[in-house]
Amino acid sequence: MIQENDSWKIPAGWKIDSAESYCLKVTDGTHDSPKKSSEGKLLITSKNIKYGQLDFSSAYLISINDFEEVNKRSKVDKWDVLLSMIGTVGEVCLISRQPDFAIKNVGLFKCGNEIDAKWLYYFLRSHFGQNHLLTRLNGTTQKYITLGELRNFPIIIPPNQNVKNSIVSILTSFDDKIELLQAQNKTLEELAQTVFKEWFGKYKVGDELPKGWREGKLGEVTKTFGGTTPSTSNPNFWNGEISWTSPKDLSNSKEIFLLETEKKITKEGLKKISSGLLPKKTLLLSSRAPIGYLALTNIELAINQGYIAILPEQYFSNNYMYLWLTENMKLVENASNGSTFMEISKSSFRNIDCVIPNKQIIEKFDNLINPTFEKVLSNSIQIQTLTKTRDALLPKLMSGEIRVKMSEL
Repeated sequence: MIQENDSWKIPAGWKIDSAESYCLKVTDGTHDSPKKSSEGKLLITSKNIKYGQLDFSSAYLISINDFEEVNKRSKVDKWDVLLSMIGTVGEVCLISRQPDFAIKNVGLFKCGNEIDAKWLYYFLRSHFGQNHLLTRLNGTTQKYITLGELRNFPIIIPPNQNVKNSIVSILTSFDDKIELLQAQNKTLEELAQTVFKEWFGKYKVGDELPKGWREGKLGEVTKTFGGTTPSTSNPNFWNGEISWTSPKDLSNSKEIFLLETEKKITKEGLKKISSGLLPKKTLLLSSRAPIGYLALTNIELAINQGYIAILPEQYFSNNYMYLWLTENMKLVENASNGSTFMEISKSSFRNIDCVIPNKQIIEKFDNLINPTFEKVLSNSIQIQTLTKTRDALLPKLMSGEIRVKMSEL
């Protein structure tokens, strides 16, 4: 069970209970491997739970018969909580809408109502829950947690329902604001892409082009760089103050703009990277494993070898290039090669054929589209602030260090 320590004192009146006692039921998804089907229902596995949400992009369909068979053991309902049990153990997702999928090797907590489900969701995401999950892992090559451990997992519970309601209400208000801003950004990006298609999407290489337009190569209208990774065995290169990014930073975000990086390097580390420190509004394209992550930077940074970086203020602006790449990523993928994994080199990227509109049209488009990108950036900064504030409040609220009554909301 979780024990009190110097950094966390369980408040008077609070208690610790097992997940099996707290929930109506704790189980897991099928351990079998239903075959992929061309039609049917989605099967969700541990890898599909990311950053508090479900990522359906890599899920696959199973037949209706297999779906019904799986659901005999572990049917997912609204206000259930899911937890990844293998690989990236500890990723948590709250099911807030009626689901229509089955699960495999995923922990399933049935709470029965919204408040109890949200409390469990936030507790499992807190550093108390996450740190305790780490103490219960099994496996060497690939980490996993057993169903028995999930059933016995200790949950901290407030002294009464009003306290639980207050804490859940505060944390939910942050998540609701974040979700609203994310939805607005998605709409703005879709709008920008629609405008791009209307202006430029109907003209392809080989078509008859408007006067002043021409065909060329991406290398004529962009300036690109690659990066590297300073030796990880040399401590003099790491944990400095200079932002350094790998494509992992983009896989962790659904936003257009990259606002911060997981890792930092020193000035000595930066000297090992020939492309040096790249400016704000650099456009990043992941060039391997996988190809196609995109982001505009809002910070100066250095990059690793998994990127093609496109500098701002070229003939093609980076707002234009972001939308062009989103629309034409298949051209980039077709220009890649490799045996172990697909990769596109800087020279192959520069050699991609493209239509080059006249400068006046691009400038007119940029003037129209720039406010949209600026609004997305503003929203992204708000999302970052809200997320950090919520994450700072989470342990304080869930440990009783900060107490808020419903009347104070």
